[in-house]
Amino acid sequence: MTKAEKTEIVDYLAKEFGNSDTILVADYKGLSVSEFEDLRNRTRKIGGFVKVVKNSLATLALKSAGKEGLSLRETNVFLWGGDGLSLIKMASKFADESKEKFSLKAGYIENKAVDASYIDALAKLPSKEQLIGMLLSVWTAPLRGFVTGLDNLSKKLAA
Repeated sequence: MTKAEKTEIVDYLAKEFGNSDTILVADYKGLSVSEFEDLRNRTRKIGGFVKVVKNSLATLALKSAGKEGLSLRETNVFLWGGDGLSLIKMASKFADESKEKFSLKAGYIENKAVDASYIDALAKLPSKEQLIGMLLSVWTAPLRGFVTGLDNLSKKLAA
């Protein structure tokens, strides 16, 4: 790879990483080509990107994007873009399905370097839709109780 190609890759990644709130770093040793394509397809569906990059180039791109604090070793695949929580949930689910072939190592979430345990904790949170459903259920509980009481009262008066 020529120096110009490396510079182009670093510039592209720095721009992408700078625009993303969530960047995940994972180990992908042992994934077959079809499994890696499955990961790419899942990530594309939620508006994200997947790229395998040399650690030296990724470190330069992260530094240029103002995101430092990760020590990159061994083989790494980077996932970023789209809705952060959706990306985290998808990557965590893929890691659970792939067992020892794919594992989350670290990442950046809202410009803060985090480790795998933090990412796993976020993956276990309910989705936005589930949280809205829970909130609506709480809001409508008093009304449901009132309607049930009226229904019971009308049955009692009818009897």
